[in-house]
Amino acid sequence: MAVSDHVGLDQFMEGLKRRNPGETEFHQAVYEVAANVFDYIADKEIYHEAQILRRIAEPDRIVSFRVCWQDDSGNIRVNRGYRVQNNNSIGPYKGGLRFHPTVNQSILKFLAFEQTFKNSLTGLPMGGGKGGSDFNPRGKSDNEVMRFCQSFMTELHRHVGEDIDVPAGDIGVGAREIGYLFGQWKRLTNRFTGVLTGKGREFGGSPIRTEATGYGTVYMLQDMLRQAGQELEGKTCLVSGSGNVATYAIEQVNMQGGKVITFSDSSGFVHDPHGVDAERLAYLIDLKTNRRGRVEDYATEFGAEFHAGQRPWGVVADVALPCATQNEISQAEARTLIANGIQAVSEGANMPTEQEGIHDFIEAKVLFGPSKAANAGGVAISGLEMSQNSARITWKEEELQTLLRGIMGDIHERCVEYGRTDDGYIDYVKGANIAGFIKVADAMIAYGVV
Repeated sequence: MAVSDHVGLDQFMEGLKRRNPGETEFHQAVYEVAANVFDYIADKEIYHEAQILRRIAEPDRIVSFRVCWQDDSGNIRVNRGYRVQNNNSIGPYKGGLRFHPTVNQSILKFLAFEQTFKNSLTGLPMGGGKGGSDFNPRGKSDNEVMRFCQSFMTELHRHVGEDIDVPAGDIGVGAREIGYLFGQWKRLTNRFTGVLTGKGREFGGSPIRTEATGYGTVYMLQDMLRQAGQELEGKTCLVSGSGNVATYAIEQVNMQGGKVITFSDSSGFVHDPHGVDAERLAYLIDLKTNRRGRVEDYATEFGAEFHAGQRPWGVVADVALPCATQNEISQAEARTLIANGIQAVSEGANMPTEQEGIHDFIEAKVLFGPSKAANAGGVAISGLEMSQNSARITWKEEELQTLLRGIMGDIHERCVEYGRTDDGYIDYVKGANIAGFIKVADAMIAYGVV
């Protein structure tokens, strides 16, 4: 063998870390995929000759730019914007924009890398990308957010388009931000096209986009439990977060007969043994969406327990849905969940479990749905929004619900196909990584060395 000589996983990771120093989140995301893919391609020389894994782990391009805007006091403020276009082998780059103080290049590279495989798993023609800024919308007025979004899009519009790169929302980027971003795109280009997803229904948005990620996470949980001969009905559930993913996951758990007893935000978590029923969920959604309050207000309203500065993983329950942010379940917390008898984990957030925690879940034979599979419902509906925009139509909610359920079921089946172990346990991490990899890798091989 020549340049394509097989290298071990450790050697591959050493090279990746050397080329991307200090980017710990990106290293973690690549390792999780590579650890499974290396075994799968061990006897498949074509992938080694084409250096496919190294090429996927090198973004096609990274755009970084200055975002200047003026606050309500007349002060000039400066933030940094990014767009990471990781891979467009199977379709236009597709992935969210995140506005949060923690945003940096490492986090966006990890998200774009993950998005590549997540989008592949949906079966829809979408590549992987991610972007955002270290801008914090919390505490800003609508006018300040508008001015920031307009400045951000003034630069970003050069790099995106309906057949090039189609951003969406993420943490800190909801309906308000998408509206301002799309308005500026339209002003700059004089075109009305589906360049963003997650838009309002009035200007090309799709039904159930808001619910899709949370619903899909629960559908994955439901399918994993059924594969193991169980049902969600009657089970208690831990949820973290209190945004769209968390609240609609709670809603779907309720619809399937489960009982959610926790949720959280950056201030701490609420433990409500009564369960977050429809009335209490409506209060929570109003609290977080309209009043922009804290979860402690819910605890005060309903007499629930509030645990300041803590996460919910010490509470005893049957299943867990981490729906907040990356690395929110540490190895120690994973071990606590296992000791408390957790049966299944379905990740609603992006990479919310530390690598060591994932290993412990798998070692303990916990049903574990990784984020690239479990939270793919949101991007699936985004992909369907792109189709609706291209055709200048809007499908009915019932049609989209059926399509979403079908896509999540297909993702589960792909994970089972490649993740079944000799003892009958389904390693969903392995299954998702290999299934997502194959489609992207085969497309890249078809294109030659590009």
